[in-house]
Amino acid sequence: MSRSWIQIEEISYAYRERAALQKVSFNINQGELFCVVGPNGGGKSTTFKILSTLLKPQSGTVLFWGEDGVTHPDQIRPHLGVVFQSPALDKKLSVEENILYHGKLYGLSGARLKNKVRDLLQRFNLQDRAGEKTEKLSGGLKRRVEIAKSLVAEPRLLILDEPTTGLDPVSRREMWTYLDQLRKQDGLTILFTTHLMDEAETSSRTLFLDHGRVVTMGTPAELKQQLGGDVIALKSEKPQALKEAIEKKFSVPVKQVDEELRIEKSAGAQFIPSLIEAFPHQILSVTLGKPTLEDLFIHLTGRRFGAEQGGAA
Repeated sequence: MSRSWIQIEEISYAYRERAALQKVSFNINQGELFCVVGPNGGGKSTTFKILSTLLKPQSGTVLFWGEDGVTHPDQIRPHLGVVFQSPALDKKLSVEENILYHGKLYGLSGARLKNKVRDLLQRFNLQDRAGEKTEKLSGGLKRRVEIAKSLVAEPRLLILDEPTTGLDPVSRREMWTYLDQLRKQDGLTILFTTHLMDEAETSSRTLFLDHGRVVTMGTPAELKQQLGGDVIALKSEKPQALKEAIEKKFSVPVKQVDEELRIEKSAGAQFIPSLIEAFPHQILSVTLGKPTLEDLFIHLTGRRFGAEQGGAA
């Protein structure tokens, strides 16, 4: 990564009484596949709107390749490709027409536009569907057209909001394959929001948002290193009593999440027999796993990723 391509400094935004973003800061490097992940209401959509210049932060700065995106959004928009969570295709137009007319909105015309549309149809394997109305396409094909359309003006930054919403597993994998090719072959910088942890694992770097604040940020490998080793999960009829007993006997921290107990410990497989021997009648089940990004979220926030947010936006 050569340098910071986008710089976000202490942006904040509130909807009436709800703080959606609270002094959020991060940077995106040129050529990155950057992920903003968080539970529903964590601040992802507001971040997306600000980065796509649809919304101005109430405080803070957003610099795109040195240009001020808050005070001069019109200078930024021609260089953005935006894919919304909800479909933004004209259903009565064909695949080719959707891409073609989008290019005209960006001031493209003539041979340059026709060549670009042809190249995009080939790149996304849409040649055979070029004349078909988009209303007849599957969800995965519609997403391909959406992304192809967003690239017709050769943007510097591609922004996608929950891009796999409504897609089946095969279509999801295909979409990430196309995005990875764009990044590696063209050096395109890509930012996407998601609430799916497995998608965050595919990124160059991931930003965790929760209650409108940055929880942590780094590569997936760096983030998982924040955990203390393997993750042991225990079920018990009396989890609070078992939690206190384990902490007293083994002097290890135990976190209770809902009705489950979680222990982070190196060489967890060697520790489990001691646990079972010490509390054979209190442990209903035990599982062992390597740390995931969802484990990290639980570690940092004390609750599961899909848990309700409560009062914040």
